[in-house]
Amino acid sequence: MTTGQGPGPKFAIVGAGPAGFYAAEALDTECPGAEIDIIERLPTPFGLIRAGVAPDHQTTKTIQDAFEQIAQRPNVRIVGNVEVDRDVTIAELAQFYDAVVLASGAPDDAPLDVPGGDLPGVYGAAEFVGWYNAHPDHAGLDPLLDRDSVVVIGNGNVAIDIARILSKSAAELATSDIAAHASERLAQARISDVHIVGRRGPLEAKFTTVELRELGELEEAVAVAESHQIPDAVGSELSPRDRRVKGKNLECFKSFAQTDPSAKARRIRFQFNARPLEVLGNERVEAICFERTRVENGQVAGTGETFEIACGAVISAIGYRARPLGGLAVSATGDRLTNTDGRIAPGLYVVGWLRRGPSGKIGTNRTDAEDVAALIRSELVVGDKPGLAGLKPLLASRNVRTTDYVDWKKIEAAEIAAASGDKPRCKFATMHEMLAVLGA
Repeated sequence: MTTGQGPGPKFAIVGAGPAGFYAAEALDTECPGAEIDIIERLPTPFGLIRAGVAPDHQTTKTIQDAFEQIAQRPNVRIVGNVEVDRDVTIAELAQFYDAVVLASGAPDDAPLDVPGGDLPGVYGAAEFVGWYNAHPDHAGLDPLLDRDSVVVIGNGNVAIDIARILSKSAAELATSDIAAHASERLAQARISDVHIVGRRGPLEAKFTTVELRELGELEEAVAVAESHQIPDAVGSELSPRDRRVKGKNLECFKSFAQTDPSAKARRIRFQFNARPLEVLGNERVEAICFERTRVENGQVAGTGETFEIACGAVISAIGYRARPLGGLAVSATGDRLTNTDGRIAPGLYVVGWLRRGPSGKIGTNRTDAEDVAALIRSELVVGDKPGLAGLKPLLASRNVRTTDYVDWKKIEAAEIAAASGDKPRCKFATMHEMLAVLGA
């Protein structure tokens, strides 16, 4: 780190999700005395903790408490309701800050690229999860949930979250912070069958055992697997750790294979070794056609055998895509910005999913941020840039109504006050509602 004649370094972090907060914490450690501004396009911080974590997993959301402590550090500020590329450019941020760190994630869905994939009733996981989590971008989704069957494509925890939320009773969701509009729609839907379909087998699925076991404890739904698709044991070629993890999942699937599908009113049905070929329907989703697959040398190959599942909606949980900022190059995979160890250009860095792609757990972002913060410190040249003192007048000249941490706490207090029963909060689903709390 090279120090010029001005005060301590000034950093702008774009995105107030886990990656952004861990970056703030790491930069504060690496560069004591730095001024750190976390720029967020919503008036509400915490990103996927608020809008991605399942609403019935309140324990997972307690990580927000650690981010609250970071936000309250005297040298850390939240600058909310500011969208990069709309209200300010990355080039302009570079004029005000010694380093700019992009931490806005990969918020868009990977497309379901099959015929019929654009029919009404086909949704991506990001938009569907955003709908039931009251994200302003997706609160108006209005999904078609008027049939008794829904297909969820994907073999990760997001697919399980969606299936579980679709299958829980109103009483089970009463202690969650699911969006009010979603709670009402699901209560009316009465979906009886949710199919979770993956291209590979049960041992290749990315589910965690805790999530799988939870499906066996639902009040009104049973988890069902087809016994002929469940192997007797995990492969001996796996590492001891993988054998242990996959062995626990295998125990769950064996249990599901013995479940009586008629034991409860609803079913979560696992279907493995199947890839989507076509979504069927004229004016909306009516069914989806799959091809049976096998795994050869680690690759998925089709067998030519096909089958259909009748359904009224298809939710695709097959991955995410980065949203390009400032014309920056997106990787060939489409799920991250092109970078070298977190560096995009001098003074411009990236962390989290936007750096490495949508992988890992929430805590993975901490290690990621620490590595990039160390890189920033080693390359940093501190000048006399104004930081927020320069950014604020520019935003004011553009009639941007910024919000801060105090504003967030007002919004949070209003959400808590609006909750009824055992709900922890009743989340506002639109920017208008959020800003109205602030008198804006």
